[in-house]
Amino acid sequence: MLSKKPSEKEISFIINLFSKGSYQDVLDLLGPLIKNFPDDSLLHNITGASLAGLGHLDGAIKSYNESISIKPDYAKAHYNLGAAFHELGQLENSVKSYERSIAIESNYAEAHNNLGNVFRELGELDMASISYEKALIINPDYVEAHFSLSLVLLSFDKLDLMIEHLEKAIDINPGFAEAHHSLGGGYKELGRLDDAVKSYNKALALQPNFLEAYNNLGNVFKELGQPKDAVKSYEKALAINSDYPSTHNNLGNVYKELGQLNDAARSYQNALTINQDYSDSHNNLGVIFYELKKYDEAVQSYERALTIDPEYAEAHNNLGVSLNKLGQLEEAVKSYERALIINPTYSDSYNNLGVVQKKQGKLDAAIKSYESALAINSGDADTYNNLGIVLSELERLDDAIQSYGKAILVNPEFAEAYNNSGHVFSKLNQYLDALKAYEKASDIKPDLSYVLGNILSAKMNSCSWDGLTKLLNETTAKINKNLKIIDPFTLFGLIDDPKLARKAIELRANSDHPTSHLLPKITLYPEHSKIRIGYFSGDFREHPVSYLTAGLYELHNREHFEVHAFSLGPDTSDEMNLRIKAGVDHFHDVRSMSHKEIALLARSLEIDIAVDLAGYTAESRTDVFAMSAAPIQLSYIGFLGTMGADYYDYLIADPIMIPEKNKKDYSEKIVYLPNFQVNDSKDSPSEITLTRKELGLPEKGFVFCCFNNTYKFTPTVFDSWARILKQVEGSVLIIFVNNDLSKANLVKEIALREIDPSRLIFGDSLPRPEYLARYKAADLFLDTTPYNAGTTASDALRMGLPVLTCIGKSYSARMGASILSSLNLPELITTTSKEYEALAIELATNPEKFKKLKDKLTSNLSTAPLFDTPLFTKNIESAYTTMYERHRQGLEADHIYVKE
Repeated sequence: MLSKKPSEKEISFIINLFSKGSYQDVLDLLGPLIKNFPDDSLLHNITGASLAGLGHLDGAIKSYNESISIKPDYAKAHYNLGAAFHELGQLENSVKSYERSIAIESNYAEAHNNLGNVFRELGELDMASISYEKALIINPDYVEAHFSLSLVLLSFDKLDLMIEHLEKAIDINPGFAEAHHSLGGGYKELGRLDDAVKSYNKALALQPNFLEAYNNLGNVFKELGQPKDAVKSYEKALAINSDYPSTHNNLGNVYKELGQLNDAARSYQNALTINQDYSDSHNNLGVIFYELKKYDEAVQSYERALTIDPEYAEAHNNLGVSLNKLGQLEEAVKSYERALIINPTYSDSYNNLGVVQKKQGKLDAAIKSYESALAINSGDADTYNNLGIVLSELERLDDAIQSYGKAILVNPEFAEAYNNSGHVFSKLNQYLDALKAYEKASDIKPDLSYVLGNILSAKMNSCSWDGLTKLLNETTAKINKNLKIIDPFTLFGLIDDPKLARKAIELRANSDHPTSHLLPKITLYPEHSKIRIGYFSGDFREHPVSYLTAGLYELHNREHFEVHAFSLGPDTSDEMNLRIKAGVDHFHDVRSMSHKEIALLARSLEIDIAVDLAGYTAESRTDVFAMSAAPIQLSYIGFLGTMGADYYDYLIADPIMIPEKNKKDYSEKIVYLPNFQVNDSKDSPSEITLTRKELGLPEKGFVFCCFNNTYKFTPTVFDSWARILKQVEGSVLIIFVNNDLSKANLVKEIALREIDPSRLIFGDSLPRPEYLARYKAADLFLDTTPYNAGTTASDALRMGLPVLTCIGKSYSARMGASILSSLNLPELITTTSKEYEALAIELATNPEKFKKLKDKLTSNLSTAPLFDTPLFTKNIESAYTTMYERHRQGLEADHIYVKE
């Protein structure tokens, strides 16, 4: 008679084989047994488990179901069926099977644990947590449940509880390498980096080839500021498996931090060789290309990252940064806007958007972007600094100071914010505060662009001359080392060296205003019946440039020229502003337009010749010329030097301003007019008379004056003035100074030169009629060098006041000589300080010679070229015509010589 089930000995033997993993042997034995005992649920369950062990999951499921059909309350069979469904990815079926096994056997800890694993995979973390906790209630020493629950707790950001369960798992099983590894991750998240290192090292001691542990240990070392240790950890991970792309990527990040950019690039490329769809590595490689100034390659890397992951906000932002560098401002804006659609709280993108909008000249929009950034991240020093820059440009100076102050509060070592606050203090004529700010910036960051020049500017504007020689020597040395150390305008007043000036200006042009390829090259316009001249200035108002040029616009020959004014500055509607609007054919208020929009407007109007009247001064828009507003571009009168950029074709001068031998010191071709400075014939001498008493001058004695800007006063010039005063008994010197610090310093300086300070008189700022009338109360204007008088010289001469100058080498150091030559007064041009002083003394002490000179000046006013605006207009029109004709003939720009 047959037995109803296999013997215990047979079953024990089969289970022993199964435990050794001899699944095929088990199946070979089970075949005959099942034939003999087809209704034995245990045999079908063991068959299913053996098939599962061999990877035959469909067969395993069939056997488990057969076992359950024989014995529906067989908890182990339901459990095994759940495991098979889980392995096949049939998670819903797996949940049902585990739940059936638990319904049959509620204390089935393994079933609770594995049900938790399925819930975790389904993303149902609350249910997973409940399952693991039930497993641990049944078996508090269930290591796997502690570990699995810790992973869920990490997702809930319950790091303390996570660590508690991991530590419990390790107490139960100290050799659990994965638990040590996860504990390291928990410590890292809590900022307990030293503990994280210890845990990762324990994991590695237990499992020396634990690649992920080496990788994550490298991450902790990077965060600890131990990049060399991080490199070693990543290299050990790659020695285990060199096909691990995230480790190559992490290694690249550390090399970048170490400044080893080529090594970083190689690591990112290794990651991409393994996984060409690794968007992070494409993005990071783009960052390296950007750092290496390979902006086109950076753009390509970012675009590859975005092809893989179009929702990659950081890559959109970084793409915008590179496009900005390439001058593709509209595309940069689009990139930032895409980043912000993906991540509306991306404060860096708002900040970067503001930077581009500022560059476009959209200042109000830039402010809104910066404010949006700060609403998200109120602790961003860079954004406060950038906001301050725009507020300063809008003349909201108090607001700008506050914004820079907030930047410095966030980052007390923010050199750029100190530097920029110095600019605002300078605008407010608060030069002591400006000097302190610049010096603080220099202390923090000695190589900060232009900071040395800013210190010099504050010193010159406040007549604080201590240490000046040392600073000037340092300036010269740093320019020769190709460092952007001084603004060209400041340099003009300090060093008379045209070669050095060109070098400094080219550094500025190439760095801050490089040639833009944003717009296509201008093709040859149709020949116009009238040459279209565009004058670009921020000073179409009561300003020295307009006092000089207003008559020129009015007198242009309208049969041959069409005159456009592009106003870059405020619309003041003052008398001069209204006169210029009436004096041109077309007045374009473009102050709120972007650089590109202004260039496109000029192109749409087919402007033939664009004249930059601002250069590198306030309200200038050099970037408009960098984009090419017209096929012919030139610089005139606003900036007394070369522009140092290849997009300016011509520079207006005369043979005195730029001698033939000095042409090589200018990047432009020189237009040699008979005389350089235009003047306005309608600007009649003031009919007002101011007495000496009204001006604070002594009734008797010779009166020297200088109403040049304070920054043009140098110790050398002041030495000459003191020696002149010493030799001319009873004489005084009246000068204009716009701040109290300068007055105090000049009083101290004159006393040091043994001159009674009462002989140094400070004139107030006056309305133009009174300002001109004041010249009639003086006897001789003493010019400054190396930055000569310009408008002030011609104003003085127009009022009948002789001007004494000392000619130098540079453009700005020869202006006084040019003006005097245009008035046929070469006898007032000296070549050395000694000559300058001797002639001043002679004129002050020789009344007869002085009278002859004044009579000659008076006589020449009506006949000499200086104040003959119609003649100047014809001369410059001749130059414009030559430029235009050369351009029409397809000829390159060349030096132009206009004979009167």
